[in-house]
Amino acid sequence: MNYTQVTYLLGAAALNQLPADEGIEVAFAGRSNAGKSSALNALTGSRSTARTSKTPGRTQLINLFALDESRRLVDLPGYGFAKVSLAVKKQWQATLSQYLQDRNCLQGLILLMDIRHPLKETDCQTLAWAAVSNLPVHILLSKADKLKSGARKKTLMAVEKEVELLHPAATVQVFSALKKLGLDQLTTKLDRWFEATSLDFDEEETK
Repeated sequence: MNYTQVTYLLGAAALNQLPADEGIEVAFAGRSNAGKSSALNALTGSRSTARTSKTPGRTQLINLFALDESRRLVDLPGYGFAKVSLAVKKQWQATLSQYLQDRNCLQGLILLMDIRHPLKETDCQTLAWAAVSNLPVHILLSKADKLKSGARKKTLMAVEKEVELLHPAATVQVFSALKKLGLDQLTTKLDRWFEATSLDFDEEETK
């Protein structure tokens, strides 16, 4: 897949504004300060694919980007530190929960966590829910450039051990959007998800 050829589709404030529930979507999720937008920009080779800000929580829409006619990347609203009212936060949470539960074309979740502060309560809740729903999850321990190599490896091993209890099939890697650390590993994971699902579609069409 050529992730540098993405095109912006739309930003949806509600699920009924999303495109038809068909094709393949892979969503990026995480706390508002986890570096989600920076990861998407590193993946696509653009500083403007996803909106970044020094103020966490600025992404308030479900933003979709097309790779081709049937494959899409999805930038979900960050959760955690957004400076908005409690009512708005609850509305976001309800919309996110509904998207994750009801969106049939969602085939994988990239979950970002700051490597210095991994596995917060909301992260663990997301992992536990994904395990019950059999939704594949790949975790990016972001901002890995903030730690030395030894500390990165130690954190990675600790997170892998804890994640195995929450979602045994989930995978984990270290990642730095700034240094492009782990970018190849991320694209390999995305390629496998998109290609594996495409093969399933092809087999169904030939039956």
